Amino acid sequence: MIYNDTIAAISTAPGVGGIGIIRVSGMDAIQIVDEVFKGASKKTLQESPSHTIHYGHIVNKEGKVIDEVLVMLMKAPKTFTREDVVEINCHGGPVPLEAVLMEVIRKGARLADSGEFTKRAFLNGRIDLAQVEAIMDIIEAKTEVSLSQAVNQLEGKLSKQIKEYQDTLIQIIARIEVSIDYPEYDEDEPLANDFVDEIKALNDQLKKLLATADTGKMIREGIKTAIVGQPNVGKSSLLNALLEENKAIVTDIPGTTRDVVEAYLNIDGMPFVLLDTAGIRETEDIVEKIGVERSKESIEKADLVLMLIDSSRALDEEELNIINELTNKTVIFVLNKIDLHSVITQEILEQYTKGQPIIQISAMKQNGLDTLRQAMKQFIVKQGISIGQEATISNQRQKQSLVKAIESLDKVEDTIDIGMPEDCIAIDLHDAYGHLGNIVGEALKDEIIGELFSRFCLGK
Repeated sequence: MIYNDTIAAISTAPGVGGIGIIRVSGMDAIQIVDEVFKGASKKTLQESPSHTIHYGHIVNKEGKVIDEVLVMLMKAPKTFTREDVVEINCHGGPVPLEAVLMEVIRKGARLADSGEFTKRAFLNGRIDLAQVEAIMDIIEAKTEVSLSQAVNQLEGKLSKQIKEYQDTLIQIIARIEVSIDYPEYDEDEPLANDFVDEIKALNDQLKKLLATADTGKMIREGIKTAIVGQPNVGKSSLLNALLEENKAIVTDIPGTTRDVVEAYLNIDGMPFVLLDTAGIRETEDIVEKIGVERSKESIEKADLVLMLIDSSRALDEEELNIINELTNKTVIFVLNKIDLHSVITQEILEQYTKGQPIIQISAMKQNGLDTLRQAMKQFIVKQGISIGQEATISNQRQKQSLVKAIESLDKVEDTIDIGMPEDCIAIDLHDAYGHLGNIVGEALKDEIIGELFSRFCLGK
Protein backbone atom coordinates (compact mmCIF):
# COMPACT_ATOMS: atom_id res chain seq x y z
CA MET A 1 0.00 0.00 0.00
CA ILE A 2 1.36 3.45 -0.91
CA TYR A 3 0.41 6.47 1.23
CA ASN A 4 0.56 9.90 -0.37
CA ASP A 5 1.18 11.78 2.86
CA THR A 6 3.96 11.91 5.44
CA ILE A 7 3.36 11.60 9.17
CA ALA A 8 5.35 12.78 12.18
CA ALA A 9 5.11 12.49 15.96
CA ILE A 10 7.14 12.52 19.15
CA SER A 11 7.99 8.87 19.84
CA THR A 12 9.45 9.15 23.32
CA ALA A 13 7.45 9.37 26.54
CA PRO A 14 6.22 12.79 27.76
CA GLY A 15 8.36 14.59 30.30
CA VAL A 16 11.99 15.62 30.66
CA GLY A 17 14.76 13.24 29.58
CA GLY A 18 18.23 13.15 28.11
CA ILE A 19 16.98 12.43 24.60
CA GLY A 20 13.67 12.83 22.79
CA ILE A 21 12.89 11.36 19.37
CA ILE A 22 10.67 12.69 16.60
CA ARG A 23 9.79 10.06 14.01
CA VAL A 24 8.86 11.01 10.43
CA SER A 25 7.59 8.44 7.90
CA GLY A 26 6.29 8.71 4.34
CA MET A 27 7.21 9.42 0.75
CA ASP A 28 8.37 12.99 1.53
CA ALA A 29 9.98 12.27 4.92
CA ILE A 30 13.57 12.77 3.77
CA GLN A 31 12.82 15.91 1.74
CA ILE A 32 10.87 17.50 4.62
CA VAL A 33 13.63 16.91 7.17
CA ASP A 34 16.24 18.13 4.65
CA GLU A 35 14.45 21.50 4.64
CA VAL A 36 14.83 22.00 8.41
CA PHE A 37 18.13 20.15 9.03
CA LYS A 38 21.54 21.75 8.55
CA GLY A 39 24.10 18.97 8.78
CA ALA A 40 27.81 19.22 9.45
CA SER A 41 28.33 17.44 6.12
CA LYS A 42 27.58 19.31 2.92
CA LYS A 43 25.56 16.31 1.66
CA THR A 44 21.79 16.42 1.96
CA LEU A 45 19.96 13.49 3.51
CA GLN A 46 18.60 12.54 0.08
CA GLU A 47 22.18 12.22 -1.17
CA SER A 48 23.29 10.18 1.84
CA PRO A 49 23.25 6.37 2.12
CA SER A 50 20.51 4.64 4.08
CA HIS A 51 20.89 3.62 7.71
CA THR A 52 23.32 6.35 8.60
CA ILE A 53 23.40 8.95 11.39
CA HIS A 54 24.06 12.63 10.76
CA TYR A 55 25.06 15.40 13.17
CA GLY A 56 23.72 18.92 12.78
CA HIS A 57 21.04 21.44 13.82
CA ILE A 58 17.33 21.96 13.26
CA VAL A 59 16.59 25.52 12.19
CA ASN A 60 13.37 27.50 11.82
CA LYS A 61 12.25 29.50 8.77
CA GLU A 62 14.38 32.47 9.88
CA GLY A 63 17.45 30.24 10.04
CA LYS A 64 17.60 30.33 13.84
CA VAL A 65 18.90 27.18 15.50
CA ILE A 66 16.21 25.34 17.49
CA ASP A 67 18.26 22.40 18.71
CA GLU A 68 21.45 20.42 18.19
CA VAL A 69 20.46 16.97 16.92
CA LEU A 70 21.44 13.61 15.51
CA VAL A 71 19.36 12.49 12.55
CA MET A 72 18.94 8.81 11.73
CA LEU A 73 18.22 8.17 8.05
CA MET A 74 16.46 4.95 6.95
CA LYS A 75 15.33 4.58 3.36
CA ALA A 76 12.54 2.28 2.19
CA PRO A 77 11.92 -0.60 2.15
CA LYS A 78 14.19 -1.72 5.01
CA THR A 79 12.37 0.29 7.69
CA PHE A 80 9.68 -0.35 10.30
CA THR A 81 6.92 1.09 8.08
CA ARG A 82 8.54 0.07 4.76
CA GLU A 83 8.50 3.77 3.92
CA ASP A 84 11.29 6.33 4.13
CA VAL A 85 11.79 7.01 7.83
CA VAL A 86 13.79 9.75 9.54
CA GLU A 87 14.23 9.93 13.30
CA ILE A 88 15.41 13.21 14.81
CA ASN A 89 17.20 12.74 18.16
CA CYS A 90 16.76 15.99 20.09
CA HIS A 91 17.42 17.03 23.66
CA GLY A 92 14.64 15.53 25.76
CA GLY A 93 12.77 18.58 27.04
CA PRO A 94 9.19 19.21 25.89
CA VAL A 95 9.98 22.68 24.50
CA PRO A 96 12.68 21.68 21.95
CA LEU A 97 10.72 18.58 20.95
CA GLU A 98 7.54 20.54 20.27
CA ALA A 99 9.47 23.23 18.42
CA VAL A 100 11.20 20.71 16.14
CA LEU A 101 7.93 18.84 15.54
CA MET A 102 6.18 22.06 14.57
CA GLU A 103 8.90 22.84 11.99
CA VAL A 104 8.52 19.39 10.46
CA ILE A 105 4.74 19.82 10.27
CA ARG A 106 5.13 23.31 8.84
CA LYS A 107 7.13 21.81 5.98
CA GLY A 108 4.33 19.44 5.04
CA ALA A 109 4.16 16.49 7.43
CA ARG A 110 0.93 15.58 9.21
CA LEU A 111 0.66 14.76 12.92
CA ALA A 112 0.32 10.98 13.14
CA ASP A 113 -2.79 9.33 14.53
CA SER A 114 -2.51 6.94 17.47
CA GLY A 115 -0.57 3.86 16.38
CA GLU A 116 -0.30 5.04 12.78
CA PHE A 117 3.37 4.08 12.35
CA THR A 118 2.58 0.51 13.44
CA LYS A 119 -0.60 0.54 11.34
CA ARG A 120 1.45 1.41 8.26
CA ALA A 121 3.89 -1.37 9.09
CA PHE A 122 0.93 -3.77 9.22
CA LEU A 123 -0.82 -2.54 6.08
CA ASN A 124 2.49 -2.49 4.16
CA GLY A 125 3.10 -6.13 5.07
CA ARG A 126 6.02 -5.51 7.40
CA ILE A 127 4.30 -7.29 10.32
CA ASP A 128 1.04 -9.15 10.82
CA LEU A 129 -1.66 -8.48 13.39
CA ALA A 130 -0.36 -10.99 15.94
CA GLN A 131 2.97 -9.15 15.86
CA VAL A 132 1.19 -5.80 16.17
CA GLU A 133 -0.43 -7.03 19.38
CA ALA A 134 2.96 -8.29 20.54
CA ILE A 135 4.40 -4.78 20.23
CA MET A 136 1.75 -3.44 22.60
CA ASP A 137 2.36 -6.38 24.94
CA ILE A 138 6.08 -5.55 25.00
CA ILE A 139 5.32 -1.94 25.88
CA GLU A 140 2.92 -2.98 28.64
CA ALA A 141 4.96 -5.95 29.97
CA LYS A 142 5.17 -5.96 33.77
CA THR A 143 7.66 -8.83 34.25
CA GLU A 144 10.41 -10.71 32.44
CA VAL A 145 8.06 -13.63 31.72
CA SER A 146 5.36 -11.48 30.11
CA LEU A 147 8.09 -9.68 28.13
CA SER A 148 9.51 -13.01 26.94
CA GLN A 149 6.09 -14.19 25.73
CA ALA A 150 5.55 -10.93 23.82
CA VAL A 151 9.01 -11.10 22.23
CA ASN A 152 8.33 -14.68 21.08
CA GLN A 153 5.14 -13.49 19.40
CA LEU A 154 6.86 -10.48 17.83
CA GLU A 155 9.48 -12.83 16.37
CA GLY A 156 6.63 -14.56 14.58
CA LYS A 157 6.34 -17.88 16.42
CA LEU A 158 2.53 -17.76 16.50
CA SER A 159 2.33 -16.36 12.97
CA LYS A 160 4.58 -19.12 11.61
CA GLN A 161 2.49 -21.79 13.34
CA ILE A 162 -0.77 -20.36 11.94
CA LYS A 163 0.76 -20.26 8.44
CA GLU A 164 1.69 -23.94 8.70
CA TYR A 165 -1.88 -24.80 9.68
CA GLN A 166 -3.21 -22.78 6.74
CA ASP A 167 -0.81 -24.50 4.32
CA THR A 168 -2.15 -27.88 5.47
CA LEU A 169 -5.71 -26.70 4.88
CA ILE A 170 -4.86 -25.33 1.42
CA GLN A 171 -3.44 -28.68 0.34
CA ILE A 172 -6.59 -30.51 1.48
CA ILE A 173 -8.91 -27.90 -0.08
CA ALA A 174 -7.05 -28.09 -3.39
CA ARG A 175 -7.45 -31.86 -3.59
CA ILE A 176 -11.17 -31.61 -2.79
CA GLU A 177 -11.84 -28.87 -5.33
CA VAL A 178 -10.02 -30.79 -8.06
CA SER A 179 -12.32 -33.71 -7.27
CA ILE A 180 -15.38 -31.44 -7.48
CA ASP A 181 -14.29 -29.83 -10.76
CA TYR A 182 -13.25 -33.12 -12.39
CA PRO A 183 -15.65 -35.77 -11.03
CA GLU A 184 -14.84 -38.14 -13.91
CA TYR A 185 -11.51 -38.91 -12.22
CA ASP A 186 -13.09 -39.87 -8.89
CA GLU A 187 -12.39 -43.31 -7.52
CA ASP A 188 -15.08 -45.52 -6.04
CA GLU A 189 -14.11 -44.71 -2.46
CA PRO A 190 -14.92 -41.13 -1.33
CA LEU A 191 -11.92 -38.81 -1.51
CA ALA A 192 -12.67 -37.51 2.02
CA ASN A 193 -11.43 -40.81 3.45
CA ASP A 194 -7.94 -39.98 2.11
CA PHE A 195 -7.46 -37.01 4.41
CA VAL A 196 -9.69 -37.72 7.40
CA ASP A 197 -6.60 -38.47 9.51
CA GLU A 198 -4.96 -35.21 8.38
CA ILE A 199 -7.99 -33.17 9.42
CA LYS A 200 -8.21 -34.89 12.78
CA ALA A 201 -4.48 -34.36 13.42
CA LEU A 202 -4.78 -30.68 12.46
CA ASN A 203 -7.82 -30.23 14.70
CA ASP A 204 -5.92 -31.82 17.59
CA GLN A 205 -3.05 -29.36 17.02
CA LEU A 206 -5.47 -26.41 17.07
CA LYS A 207 -6.98 -27.65 20.32
CA LYS A 208 -3.51 -27.99 21.82
CA LEU A 209 -2.78 -24.40 20.83
CA LEU A 210 -6.12 -23.30 22.30
CA ALA A 211 -5.08 -24.84 25.63
CA THR A 212 -2.37 -22.15 25.87
CA ALA A 213 -4.94 -19.34 25.77
CA ASP A 214 -5.71 -19.16 29.49
CA THR A 215 -2.09 -19.40 30.59
CA GLY A 216 -1.06 -16.96 27.85
CA LYS A 217 -3.66 -14.50 29.09
CA MET A 218 -2.41 -14.90 32.67
CA ILE A 219 1.16 -14.16 31.59
CA ARG A 220 0.07 -11.16 29.54
CA GLU A 221 -2.38 -9.61 32.00
CA GLY A 222 -1.18 -11.12 35.28
CA ILE A 223 -2.63 -13.88 37.47
CA LYS A 224 -5.69 -12.31 39.08
CA THR A 225 -5.36 -13.04 42.79
CA ALA A 226 -8.24 -12.00 45.04
CA ILE A 227 -7.48 -11.45 48.73
CA VAL A 228 -10.79 -12.19 50.45
CA GLY A 229 -12.19 -12.70 53.91
CA GLN A 230 -14.24 -11.04 56.60
CA PRO A 231 -13.66 -7.43 57.67
CA ASN A 232 -10.56 -6.70 59.78
CA VAL A 233 -8.77 -10.01 59.14
CA GLY A 234 -5.77 -8.15 57.65
CA LYS A 235 -6.40 -8.17 53.89
CA SER A 236 -5.03 -4.68 53.30
CA SER A 237 -2.10 -5.37 55.63
CA LEU A 238 -1.28 -8.47 53.58
CA LEU A 239 -1.47 -6.50 50.32
CA ASN A 240 0.93 -3.89 51.70
CA ALA A 241 3.26 -6.54 53.10
CA LEU A 242 3.50 -8.43 49.80
CA LEU A 243 4.07 -5.21 47.87
CA GLU A 244 6.44 -3.83 50.53
CA GLU A 245 4.67 -0.47 50.31
CA ASN A 246 1.59 1.21 51.79
CA LYS A 247 -0.78 0.74 48.87
CA ALA A 248 -4.00 0.24 50.88
CA ILE A 249 -5.33 2.10 53.93
CA VAL A 250 -5.03 0.03 57.11
CA THR A 251 -7.05 0.77 60.28
CA ASP A 252 -8.55 -1.20 63.16
CA ILE A 253 -12.03 -0.18 62.00
CA PRO A 254 -13.85 -3.05 60.21
CA GLY A 255 -15.05 -2.16 56.71
CA THR A 256 -12.34 0.41 55.92
CA THR A 257 -11.88 -1.03 52.42
CA ARG A 258 -15.04 -0.20 50.47
CA ASP A 259 -13.86 -0.99 46.95
CA VAL A 260 -11.39 -3.32 45.22
CA VAL A 261 -7.79 -2.07 45.35
CA GLU A 262 -5.63 -3.47 42.53
CA ALA A 263 -1.84 -3.77 42.44
CA TYR A 264 0.84 -5.69 40.50
CA LEU A 265 3.21 -8.08 42.23
CA ASN A 266 6.26 -9.65 40.56
CA ILE A 267 7.25 -13.05 41.96
CA ASP A 268 10.35 -14.32 40.15
CA GLY A 269 9.25 -12.82 36.86
CA MET A 270 5.62 -13.97 37.03
CA PRO A 271 3.00 -11.19 37.20
CA PHE A 272 0.27 -11.37 39.83
CA VAL A 273 -2.56 -8.83 39.98
CA LEU A 274 -3.50 -8.56 43.65
CA LEU A 275 -7.09 -7.56 44.38
CA ASP A 276 -7.61 -6.31 47.93
CA THR A 277 -11.37 -6.70 48.39
CA ALA A 278 -13.88 -5.33 50.85
CA GLY A 279 -14.63 -7.56 53.82
CA ILE A 280 -17.49 -9.97 53.13
CA ARG A 281 -20.30 -9.81 55.68
CA GLU A 282 -23.99 -9.03 56.00
CA THR A 283 -24.44 -5.26 56.25
CA GLU A 284 -27.11 -2.59 55.99
CA ASP A 285 -24.62 0.08 54.92
CA ILE A 286 -25.42 0.79 51.23
CA VAL A 287 -21.84 1.70 50.27
CA GLU A 288 -20.34 -1.28 52.11
CA LYS A 289 -22.96 -3.56 50.52
CA ILE A 290 -21.76 -2.47 47.06
CA GLY A 291 -18.19 -3.23 48.14
CA VAL A 292 -19.21 -6.72 49.27
CA GLU A 293 -20.87 -7.40 45.91
CA ARG A 294 -17.72 -6.28 44.10
CA SER A 295 -15.68 -8.58 46.32
CA LYS A 296 -17.83 -11.51 45.22
CA GLU A 297 -17.41 -10.48 41.59
CA SER A 298 -13.63 -10.41 42.10
CA ILE A 299 -13.75 -13.96 43.44
CA GLU A 300 -15.61 -15.13 40.32
CA LYS A 301 -13.06 -13.53 37.99
CA ALA A 302 -9.98 -14.53 40.00
CA ASP A 303 -7.52 -17.20 38.85
CA LEU A 304 -6.34 -17.66 42.45
CA VAL A 305 -7.95 -16.78 45.78
CA LEU A 306 -6.11 -16.00 49.03
CA MET A 307 -8.70 -16.72 51.74
CA LEU A 308 -7.53 -14.75 54.77
CA ILE A 309 -8.59 -15.89 58.23
CA ASP A 310 -7.84 -14.26 61.59
CA SER A 311 -6.26 -17.03 63.68
CA SER A 312 -6.95 -15.12 66.90
CA ARG A 313 -10.73 -15.54 66.70
CA ALA A 314 -13.01 -18.51 66.18
CA LEU A 315 -14.60 -19.35 62.83
CA ASP A 316 -18.17 -18.13 62.62
CA GLU A 317 -21.03 -19.08 60.32
CA GLU A 318 -20.40 -16.24 57.86
CA GLU A 319 -16.76 -17.29 57.47
CA LEU A 320 -17.71 -20.91 56.89
CA ASN A 321 -20.19 -19.78 54.24
CA ILE A 322 -17.39 -17.93 52.42
CA ILE A 323 -15.22 -21.07 52.54
CA ASN A 324 -18.06 -23.18 51.14
CA GLU A 325 -18.58 -20.72 48.27
CA LEU A 326 -14.93 -21.19 47.22
CA THR A 327 -15.38 -24.89 46.45
CA ASN A 328 -14.77 -24.51 42.69
CA LYS A 329 -11.87 -22.04 42.99
CA THR A 330 -8.14 -22.57 43.46
CA VAL A 331 -7.59 -21.32 47.01
CA ILE A 332 -4.66 -20.76 49.34
CA PHE A 333 -5.93 -20.44 52.91
CA VAL A 334 -3.92 -17.88 54.88
CA LEU A 335 -4.00 -17.94 58.69
CA ASN A 336 -3.05 -14.40 59.68
CA LYS A 337 -2.09 -12.83 63.03
CA ILE A 338 -0.12 -15.84 64.27
CA ASP A 339 1.83 -13.38 66.44
CA LEU A 340 -1.29 -13.23 68.66
CA HIS A 341 -2.82 -16.02 70.71
CA SER A 342 -4.15 -18.59 68.22
CA VAL A 343 -7.72 -19.78 68.54
CA ILE A 344 -7.75 -21.42 65.10
CA THR A 345 -4.92 -23.85 64.40
CA GLN A 346 -3.95 -25.43 61.10
CA GLU A 347 -5.44 -28.72 62.28
CA ILE A 348 -8.83 -27.08 62.96
CA LEU A 349 -8.85 -25.31 59.59
CA GLU A 350 -7.93 -28.49 57.70
CA GLN A 351 -11.40 -29.84 58.51
CA TYR A 352 -12.88 -27.30 56.04
CA THR A 353 -10.22 -26.77 53.35
CA LYS A 354 -10.52 -30.08 51.43
CA GLY A 355 -6.78 -30.45 50.96
CA GLN A 356 -6.11 -26.89 49.75
CA PRO A 357 -2.83 -25.42 51.09
CA ILE A 358 -2.77 -23.52 54.40
CA ILE A 359 -0.08 -20.91 55.08
CA GLN A 360 0.46 -19.30 58.49
CA ILE A 361 1.61 -15.66 58.51
CA SER A 362 1.73 -12.43 60.40
CA ALA A 363 1.23 -9.63 57.91
CA MET A 364 1.98 -7.06 60.61
CA LYS A 365 5.26 -8.74 61.66
CA GLN A 366 6.21 -9.78 58.09
CA ASN A 367 6.40 -13.46 59.09
CA GLY A 368 5.60 -16.31 56.67
CA LEU A 369 5.44 -14.12 53.55
CA ASP A 370 8.16 -16.01 51.70
CA THR A 371 6.27 -19.26 52.33
CA LEU A 372 3.12 -17.63 50.91
CA ARG A 373 5.00 -16.45 47.83
CA GLN A 374 6.29 -20.00 47.28
CA ALA A 375 2.71 -21.31 47.52
CA MET A 376 1.62 -18.74 44.92
CA LYS A 377 4.48 -19.88 42.66
CA GLN A 378 3.28 -23.46 43.08
CA PHE A 379 0.00 -22.40 41.48
CA ILE A 380 2.04 -21.46 38.40
CA VAL A 381 3.64 -24.91 38.35
CA LYS A 382 0.24 -26.62 38.56
CA GLN A 383 -1.08 -24.51 35.68
CA GLY A 384 1.89 -25.57 33.55
CA ILE A 385 2.77 -21.96 32.82
CA SER A 386 6.13 -21.65 31.10
CA ILE A 387 7.75 -19.71 28.30
CA GLY A 388 9.48 -21.87 25.75
CA GLN A 389 9.78 -21.93 21.99
CA GLU A 390 6.15 -22.89 21.37
CA ALA A 391 3.49 -20.55 19.99
CA THR A 392 1.03 -19.13 22.52
CA ILE A 393 -2.43 -17.59 22.26
CA SER A 394 -2.27 -14.44 24.36
CA ASN A 395 -5.55 -12.55 24.03
CA GLN A 396 -9.30 -12.94 23.62
CA ARG A 397 -9.42 -11.90 19.96
CA GLN A 398 -6.96 -14.61 18.98
CA LYS A 399 -8.76 -17.15 21.16
CA GLN A 400 -12.18 -16.46 19.59
CA SER A 401 -10.81 -16.88 16.06
CA LEU A 402 -9.12 -20.14 17.03
CA VAL A 403 -12.30 -21.46 18.65
CA LYS A 404 -14.22 -20.73 15.43
CA ALA A 405 -11.56 -22.52 13.35
CA ILE A 406 -11.86 -25.58 15.62
CA GLU A 407 -15.67 -25.50 15.34
CA SER A 408 -15.35 -25.49 11.54
CA LEU A 409 -13.04 -28.52 11.60
CA ASP A 410 -15.40 -30.29 14.02
CA LYS A 411 -18.11 -29.79 11.39
CA VAL A 412 -15.79 -31.22 8.73
CA GLU A 413 -15.26 -34.36 10.81
CA ASP A 414 -19.02 -34.72 11.35
CA THR A 415 -19.70 -34.15 7.63
CA ILE A 416 -17.23 -36.89 6.68
CA ASP A 417 -18.72 -39.28 9.24
CA ILE A 418 -22.24 -38.97 7.83
CA GLY A 419 -21.07 -39.11 4.20
CA MET A 420 -22.07 -35.62 3.08
CA PRO A 421 -20.92 -34.34 -0.37
CA GLU A 422 -17.38 -33.04 -0.70
CA ASP A 423 -18.49 -29.50 -1.55
CA CYS A 424 -19.98 -29.28 1.98
CA ILE A 425 -16.59 -30.30 3.38
CA ALA A 426 -14.85 -27.63 1.29
CA ILE A 427 -17.09 -24.88 2.68
CA ASP A 428 -16.17 -25.66 6.29
CA LEU A 429 -12.48 -26.02 5.41
CA HIS A 430 -12.56 -22.56 3.80
CA ASP A 431 -14.20 -21.21 6.97
CA ALA A 432 -11.47 -22.75 9.13
CA TYR A 433 -8.81 -21.20 6.88
CA GLY A 434 -10.45 -17.77 7.18
CA HIS A 435 -10.74 -17.93 10.98
CA LEU A 436 -7.04 -18.81 11.25
CA GLY A 437 -6.27 -15.90 8.95
CA ASN A 438 -8.08 -13.53 11.31
CA ILE A 439 -5.51 -14.33 14.01
CA VAL A 440 -2.76 -12.76 11.88
CA GLY A 441 -5.02 -10.07 10.41
CA GLU A 442 -6.03 -11.43 7.02
CA ALA A 443 -9.29 -9.88 5.72
CA LEU A 444 -9.99 -8.11 9.02
CA LYS A 445 -12.65 -5.39 8.99
CA ASP A 446 -11.44 -1.78 8.97
CA GLU A 447 -13.28 -0.88 12.18
CA ILE A 448 -11.57 -3.72 14.06
CA ILE A 449 -8.18 -2.62 12.76
CA GLY A 450 -8.92 0.97 13.79
CA GLU A 451 -9.91 -0.08 17.30
CA LEU A 452 -6.75 -2.14 17.75
CA PHE A 453 -4.38 0.64 16.70
CA SER A 454 -6.18 3.27 18.79
CA ARG A 455 -4.57 1.65 21.87
CA PHE A 456 -1.12 2.85 20.76
CA CYS A 457 0.46 6.21 21.53
CA LEU A 458 0.94 8.82 18.77
CA GLY A 459 4.63 8.07 18.18
CA LYS A 460 4.16 4.32 17.78
